[in-house]
Amino acid sequence: MLVLSCSMKLQMLEKMLRWSFPESLKVYGAVMNINRGNPFRKEVVVDSWPDFKAVITRRQRENETDDLDHYTNAHAVFYKELQAYQELLENTNAINWGQIFQIQGLQDGICEISRTVALSKQVDVKTSSFQMVIHSDPDTLPDVRLQMDPKLTLASLDISHANLLSKTWSRGGNPRCQKYLANLIYCFPSVCVLDDNGHPLSWSLADQFATMIHGYTLPEHRRKGYGRLVATTLSKKLHSCGFPAQGNVLETNIPSITLLKSMNAQFLPCSFFRVIHTPFHFLDKSHL
Repeated sequence: MLVLSCSMKLQMLEKMLRWSFPESLKVYGAVMNINRGNPFRKEVVVDSWPDFKAVITRRQRENETDDLDHYTNAHAVFYKELQAYQELLENTNAINWGQIFQIQGLQDGICEISRTVALSKQVDVKTSSFQMVIHSDPDTLPDVRLQMDPKLTLASLDISHANLLSKTWSRGGNPRCQKYLANLIYCFPSVCVLDDNGHPLSWSLADQFATMIHGYTLPEHRRKGYGRLVATTLSKKLHSCGFPAQGNVLETNIPSITLLKSMNAQFLPCSFFRVIHTPFHFLDKSHL
């Protein structure tokens, strides 16, 4: 196991990961952020170098401050050989199994290996899967010149909006989520429509894996084109910074799928998997 701390090696890794799209997209987004100032204090672990067979991005160990915060304690993974990934996951120097954490990736073996390894670590596992989408070509994004009410403004989110975002996110509604979203707003691109009092009506933002998340419009402001405007603007903003404009959506979320199709999004053949790992002794923390 190696921690890649050399900037030259990290730049090499970023280029190497492009050869394995789309399965490497989550790790690629995290590595891009590391190579561009590392605002979320991440680091990269590989089984070997340069001929790596498995790679994990994780929070820098010295910046792990809350063992109950699975939002921030998030890892992206990509493997070329499943056995190498399992061995890396089992290594306590690579993964802190004493905390609640999540793993994200685009390969089927991720869930299977998490269940196998977690059993021996006395850790509970919860998995979820989504359709993965990407806007690979900014020129195919629709023209979204919208005749908005002049009282409305297209802007970036502010950390003061984090409470509203947490309350309206399916994964939110708790202080850890609010703090996490505030950190994302501070570190990464976002777009929102503000009313004349500066309150968000519609929004989306990027996370530490350069993934567009939490696209949401308040119910009373839907069917006005705001969601499409926000999503297209954020996609173009990410492309202008050199990032892939990627996202994920539940297969049952028909309104979001319809919106993505109207934006000429490409639905990838691989699914996005999120696996949340909770040590047994934390399972009684009902407030999580």
